[in-house]
Amino acid sequence: MSLVNYCGVLLIAASVVSAGCKIEKVDSGPDSKETTANGSPLHPIRTSEGGKIRVAFVTNGIDPFWTIAEAGCNAAAKELDVECLVRMPPDGPADQKRMLEELIAGPIDGVAVSPINPENQTGILNQVAEATNLITHDSDAPESNRLAYIGMNNYDAGRMCGKVVKETMPDGGEVIIFVGRLGQLNADQRRQGVIDELLDRSNDPNREYDSADQVLKGDKYTILDTRTDNFDYALAKSRAEDAIVKYPDLGCMVGLFAYNAPNILEALRGADKIGKIQVVSFDEDDRTLQAIKDGECYGTIVQDPYQYGYQSVQMLAKLASGDESAIPEGRYVDIPARAIRKDSVDEFWATKRKLLGQTDESGVTEK
Repeated sequence: MSLVNYCGVLLIAASVVSAGCKIEKVDSGPDSKETTANGSPLHPIRTSEGGKIRVAFVTNGIDPFWTIAEAGCNAAAKELDVECLVRMPPDGPADQKRMLEELIAGPIDGVAVSPINPENQTGILNQVAEATNLITHDSDAPESNRLAYIGMNNYDAGRMCGKVVKETMPDGGEVIIFVGRLGQLNADQRRQGVIDELLDRSNDPNREYDSADQVLKGDKYTILDTRTDNFDYALAKSRAEDAIVKYPDLGCMVGLFAYNAPNILEALRGADKIGKIQVVSFDEDDRTLQAIKDGECYGTIVQDPYQYGYQSVQMLAKLASGDESAIPEGRYVDIPARAIRKDSVDEFWATKRKLLGQTDESGVTEK
């Protein structure tokens, strides 16, 4: 089967049928293709000047999560006969800015980026939008002149994560949140979704973000702290180790980025706390999936990074060919999140391996 027929395939099995990829309208500005998300005039679509279409996919860091997205980029590029450059900044916003500047200095027909700090990157993002077709993926920059956003609703995904936390501690308890950085829109929205769900607040994605250093108490759940590590894996583990010591009654540790749960689990093993403190995660790191199988991690909220890559390249290629219909109404392509628990992890993992051409546990290549 052609990979172009996989819409939301990493959501696997039933979710491919029941959820899939869908285009949704979001309340991010005037409801018209004549304006960008922030309501400013839409830049003209820039078409390729001839030759092979060349686009770029820029991540917010280096992680196995992005390896899956890269596979989606490569599949779309091969099917559409375009060139896709994948760039993964190792050192934060400054490094991402440098990569974006390098891309628009050369011949490029479109850029898809996951902005690290959208509020402080509007300038460079608008420079990219002036030079070529700009879309965002994974994390949005709604105040920029981007043409569209491809990804999940991170606030809703955060609330989904909060519901899973409630499953682990139905009688309530103490929770701590770990994340790479705040100020990054997807991180902020996920965190707020978790908090709002645990505190039984109304559904309000526009609610002001709670302070990271504030203890937040609800009727049943208390969020003790939010700890950041700036994508430093050793620091992520150290922050988890410190939390285990500091909070003796801690009931659940929540990781909002792909690498958080594996480092949390290492800290718990070292403290002999596996099973005594629950773990809920985001994303589909193999170590997290194995921990779910082994009963060490309760569950994880998965995205579909393969489709982030695939659909980004597909949209940019269409735009470079002059197809303005590639911009969806509402400028948002929703690729829904899904909660993976022990009863669904095997099926999910098998589909992930198939997409990446990896072998299963017996050494057989998934097809």
